[in-house]
Amino acid sequence: MKIVEVGPDPSLVYRPDIDPDDVKEKEKYRNYTNGPLLERVLNTYTLMHTYQTVDFVRQKNAKWGTFTHRHISIMEALDLLDNLVDESDPDVDFPNSYHAYQTAEGIRRMHPDKDWFQLVGLLHDMGKILALADEPQWCVVGDTFPVGCKFQDSIVFRDSTFEKNPDNKHPEYSTQYGIYSPHCGLENVLMSWGHDEYMYNVLKFNNCSLPEEALYMIRFHSFYPWHTGGDYMHLCNQKDLSMLPWVREFNKFDLYTKTEEMPDVEQLRPHYQSLVDKYCPGILRW
Repeated sequence: MKIVEVGPDPSLVYRPDIDPDDVKEKEKYRNYTNGPLLERVLNTYTLMHTYQTVDFVRQKNAKWGTFTHRHISIMEALDLLDNLVDESDPDVDFPNSYHAYQTAEGIRRMHPDKDWFQLVGLLHDMGKILALADEPQWCVVGDTFPVGCKFQDSIVFRDSTFEKNPDNKHPEYSTQYGIYSPHCGLENVLMSWGHDEYMYNVLKFNNCSLPEEALYMIRFHSFYPWHTGGDYMHLCNQKDLSMLPWVREFNKFDLYTKTEEMPDVEQLRPHYQSLVDKYCPGILRW
């Protein structure tokens, strides 16, 4: 029998040796007090916190909930992110498509047996293609939060950016529960409009076969006031609490794989194309 020499595993091209539990490493990320990108970040959040209202979110859900705007594949959507730099991110200043591969490969390194989890890393920010369809970044990127109830303290820049938001002093929307009931469940909460909710709905509408844990990660990965700040627990039901550890596990890779070392996309692409073909095949409606 002829022995065939096998070359190096292409997946080893980019697998950063980052310990998600390294406290010192964590301090380098999500710095909202200083840094070269702070002015850009603050401006984005100021606009977001001024205009993300109940009425605005309902309008955006109605507009983009028709899924009649574009017909493209997942990998075509990913390629579009070559043209997007997230203006809310204080950590990096490179196209979002690279961040997708960085996150996916970080997950692949630690969870080689969960291919659906790896695909979540690739998909999680894909809803940001909205910013390439004439939507301003302040209603596409950044941390998310519920509208229709009191804005909680752990929201980034909470103290200085909500003054001009009309819901901030609304007699119902400014109360603890607002338009919701205790422990109603996050699926019944109106979240600020952005890439999380949009991508979640795209995947649901197109009947992609990802597990519920994956859909939760995509829908709530930017909901930092919940999964990191510990706020909004009064709106959560048992399902939300059971999914929270999965969202937190994903967050480790979303945040701590950001590095200026760029992945070799051409070598990694075949692996992720196979995952797309398995869980989200063909042309999707967006």
